[in-house]
Amino acid sequence: MADLRLVVVGAGGRMGRALVRAISEARGVMLVGAIERAGAPTLGRDAGVLAGLPALGVPVLDDPAAAFAKADGVLDFTTPAVSLAYAALAAKSGLVHVIGTTGFSAEEAAQLEPASRSAVLVKSGNMSLGVNLLAALVKRAAATLGPEFDIEIVEMHHRMKVDAPSGTALLLGEAAAAGRGTALNDHAARGRDGMTGARREGDIGFASLRGGTVVGDHDVVFAGPFERIVLGHKAEDRMIFARGALKAAQWGFGKAPGLYSMADVLGLTDI
Repeated sequence: MADLRLVVVGAGGRMGRALVRAISEARGVMLVGAIERAGAPTLGRDAGVLAGLPALGVPVLDDPAAAFAKADGVLDFTTPAVSLAYAALAAKSGLVHVIGTTGFSAEEAAQLEPASRSAVLVKSGNMSLGVNLLAALVKRAAATLGPEFDIEIVEMHHRMKVDAPSGTALLLGEAAAAGRGTALNDHAARGRDGMTGARREGDIGFASLRGGTVVGDHDVVFAGPFERIVLGHKAEDRMIFARGALKAAQWGFGKAPGLYSMADVLGLTDI
């Protein structure tokens, strides 16, 4: 079977470089394109050299259409607006589009639906195996524990992260809400400050910490009468997200068009 041909967009960034390294280490996949925005300082450089590898003969370019035309899939950890543009382009080429981008508003996320009619989109707030298993456990715990258990999600990331709460925190919040049979938007409590009053029953609280070089720490606290259950995950290297994205691309190749999640990829949808 031929190797799965992949394009990395945002190839000059930290996640882009991790994706290039992950592709170089994996079997059954190959890098055929590396894309950056027009005017990026990394344009023209070899994607392998940028990622700390020997030259791969794949220069970083700003022409996604040409790269997508010779690919089977695209790995995308960029920004919501950029991911929406790439989704439309991937749909035209019928590619597997793996979206690890975070910070989508509800309106932006809904705009992915047209592309999912023609392409396989795998979108997740976190691509790691551990986090998605954690989400399944959070969903089960929320369904099992009664309303007397308050749910709080605490996350910490590096100082350069631009969105809060993190996509992973929201993924875990969605899992908790699903376990309770409610909608997260109706119960999310963010950014408490000042005289907020007593905690509302049923709230799912979020606290976001930023500093240093933290890759990603997440704890989901179930606080009940005289006891707490804490389910958590600590990311130590971005390669866990890159390897998960590769798994998603390989899983999605040949699937019917649609919008999928890492729960689909990992077979966790029944939990």
